[in-house]
Amino acid sequence: MVPNSSPRSNPATSVVIGAGGTGGHIYPGLATADAIRAARPDSQIVFVGTKRGLEGQLIPQAGYELVTVDMLPLNKNLRWRLALFPVSIVRSTAQTLRTLRGRKVDVVLGMGGYPSVPAVLAAWLARVPRIIHESNATPGLANRFVSRFAPNIALAFQEGGRKLPRHRDTRLIGMPISESLAAFDRNALREEARAHFSLKDGERMVLVSGGSLGAVRLSRAAADLAGRWRNRTDIRLVIKAGRDQLPTIEQQLTSNGGHDVATALAYLDRMDLAYAAADITVCRAGSGTVAELSHVGLPAVLVPYPSAPHDHQSFNAQALVDIGAAIMIRDSEVSADRLEQVLTPVLTDPARLATMAAAAHQTVHVTAARDLARWVLELADHPGIDRRDSHSRSDRDHPYDHDIDSHEQELSA
Repeated sequence: MVPNSSPRSNPATSVVIGAGGTGGHIYPGLATADAIRAARPDSQIVFVGTKRGLEGQLIPQAGYELVTVDMLPLNKNLRWRLALFPVSIVRSTAQTLRTLRGRKVDVVLGMGGYPSVPAVLAAWLARVPRIIHESNATPGLANRFVSRFAPNIALAFQEGGRKLPRHRDTRLIGMPISESLAAFDRNALREEARAHFSLKDGERMVLVSGGSLGAVRLSRAAADLAGRWRNRTDIRLVIKAGRDQLPTIEQQLTSNGGHDVATALAYLDRMDLAYAAADITVCRAGSGTVAELSHVGLPAVLVPYPSAPHDHQSFNAQALVDIGAAIMIRDSEVSADRLEQVLTPVLTDPARLATMAAAAHQTVHVTAARDLARWVLELADHPGIDRRDSHSRSDRDHPYDHDIDSHEQELSA
C-alpha cells in the first residue's frame, strides 16, 4: 500500500493517466495505476491515449478504461501530418478537457510520448494538479514541451532532468515496474531458471534479446557467433528472435551448426526466468529494458537502436556504462566478430561479471510505482501545493526552455 495518503472527503479519487504509443510509456503507467488502486481500491482511473499505439490493446487487457483522442504523432517526412499537427493538439486537448470536467478529475499523470500531451495541457487549462514522468536518461520532446505546464516532474534516471525546466518539484522516482518484477529474487529463481533453459553445470548463458519483436541485426550476429562457438561446451546462447525472424534464424543455426550451443525462440513467456538464468545479455537500450537490467542486476552489452528519437537509447545505455554495469557498442558495429571480441573477456572473468552485476543492481525501481502513486495521491488530496506558476520569468530564461510554437514543430512519436 501507499502510506501517508489521507482519505479525502470525496469518497473516490479520480485519476487520469496519459500514456500510449509504445510499451515504454504504457507499462510504467499500468504499474503506477496498479499501485494507486492498491492504495485506494475505490479510485477511478482512466487512461487517455490514441487509436494508433499499443494502448488500444494493452490498457483494456490490464482492466483499465481507455479514452481515445485525436492526437497525431509528428512525422516530419509527411507534410500533411506536419500541417495538421497543431490542429491535432488543439482538438485532442479539447477532447481531454471534456473528460476531465465530466469525470471531475482530481489529478493527471503524464507518462511521456505524444499521447500524454493533451492530458497534461488539458489539466493545465482546467487547473487540475498534474505531474509528468520521464522514463529516459534524456527527456523526449513530448515531455520537454509539456514540462512548461507541469510543476511536478518524476525521473526514472537522474540524467533525465538535465534538459527540463528548473524551479519544478523534480524527484528521482525510478521506473515503475510491475509487482511481479519488483519481487524478483535472482538467487531464489536461479536453480529453476537454469533447469528451464536446460543449462549444464559450468555453462554460461548469454541472453540475446531485441525486444518484443526481436532485432534482426542482433539475432543474425548471435546466430553467426553460435556457428563459431559450435564446439564449445561452456556457453549457451538464447536468442529471442521474434516470430517473424525465427524461421530465418533457425535456418541459419542449422546450416552453420550453431544449434549445438544456441536456442532460438519467438518470445520468452517467463522473462523472470530468462533474467535469473542469464549471466550477461545483449540487447537494445529502451528505458524499460535498462530499468529492468538495473533492477535484476544483469550485466549487459547494450546496442542502442539507431533510429530512436534523438538517440535517447544511447543516453539510457550510457547511464549503465558510467557505473560499470554495461558495455555499449553501436548498431553499425554489430557482427559476430564484434560480439566475440566484447563477450569473451567478460565471460571468462567471473570476478568481472560479479562486479558488473553488483554495479547494475539498483533498488530505486523496486518502490518506483508506489512512490509515484503516493505523489499522485498527495496532489489529489492537497491540490493547493500544485498551484505554482509554471510560466515564471526564470523558467522562460532557462536555456532548455523555448517558446511553445517551436516545441510544436519538434514533437514526435
